[in-house]
Amino acid sequence: MTKIRIACLFLLLPLCVAAQKKKPGQQEVIKVPLEAGHWAFQPGTVEFITYKSVPAMKLLHSNDTVVLKDLDFTNGTIEYDVQATSPFTSFYFRRMSRKENECFYFRMPSSGKGDAVQYAPHIDGINLWDMLDQYQSVAWFSNDDWNHVKLVISGKQMRVYVNDTSRPVLEVPRLEGNAWHGGLAFDGQAIIANLVVKPDQTEGLPPGEGIDITNNDASYLRTWQISQPMNTPEKIDFSMAWKPGTNAPWETIRAERRGLVNVTRKFGSAENRARRIVWLKTNIRSAIAQTRQLHLGFSDEVWVFINGKYLYVDKNRYGSPLLKQPDGRCTVDNASFPLPLVAGDNEVLIALANDFYGWGIMAKLDKFEDMTFDK
Repeated sequence: MTKIRIACLFLLLPLCVAAQKKKPGQQEVIKVPLEAGHWAFQPGTVEFITYKSVPAMKLLHSNDTVVLKDLDFTNGTIEYDVQATSPFTSFYFRRMSRKENECFYFRMPSSGKGDAVQYAPHIDGINLWDMLDQYQSVAWFSNDDWNHVKLVISGKQMRVYVNDTSRPVLEVPRLEGNAWHGGLAFDGQAIIANLVVKPDQTEGLPPGEGIDITNNDASYLRTWQISQPMNTPEKIDFSMAWKPGTNAPWETIRAERRGLVNVTRKFGSAENRARRIVWLKTNIRSAIAQTRQLHLGFSDEVWVFINGKYLYVDKNRYGSPLLKQPDGRCTVDNASFPLPLVAGDNEVLIALANDFYGWGIMAKLDKFEDMTFDK
């Protein structure tokens, strides 16, 4: 036991020395050693080298993750230099596990385009890139030199800087992951250098989540009842036999930011990426008979009913001929169609199927007039 403890202390010594002991009033700065003993990785997937005159960590394979040992990060500033050698490279923080973490990544071929960088958390192993298109932005990268990255993380908010520390390329008013603290990690073929962590140094960024301006829009359908998910049989697209019976249980689910009904957060990932279906229902009480336009975002397939009658069927799958703009992602602009309402109660019922990344809907009427519904 004594030998094991001595070995552990010897392994952690360089990290402790790099952080050093703070003097009174001095802020902590951790210069993370890019040495094999401080990182967890699969053999043969990472090299620790000197590159452009500095110690560096070279990730050799796109799908392998290298995880920093013995650092639990919550809030603060993280900076590093990266030169990517593959189309994608990702950085993870507050990493509780492969399935639960926050993630920021580069699309290297998109340098100078509007999707060059994106923030998207993993929830139960599902990357929500297709549900959170608002968290991407333009940035410019160098392919043959260092790109300097700085992330300021405070509670629910984050600012990201790339090659210009005077103005963020991306501001995230609400971090969407389930994890509040955890480790740091990288993946994608890339070379990493000059990794520095400044715990609790947040540059005045407030910890509370920022405003969601859609909260001011009363026309979103935000409160639904949801059924339990079921796996769909192979080679069967849809069947009314899957509709929940009279005594089937329903639960309340409420929309998150931008009116997103986040089914992934509620039910997580399916085993073996099986295709699953849930049913969502809500009631609109209209003072008069009227027809409103329903704007619907969805991932991946919907069957919409109004007062028991078929109204709309569609699919939105990335990479398929039926994908909706933008690029098969879920936004309230995916689809729009007339919603006929009778005077009195109107049941909107949606069957929602998914087997690809994020799962959910957004629903918004063109006008909130002569009606009420649950908020």
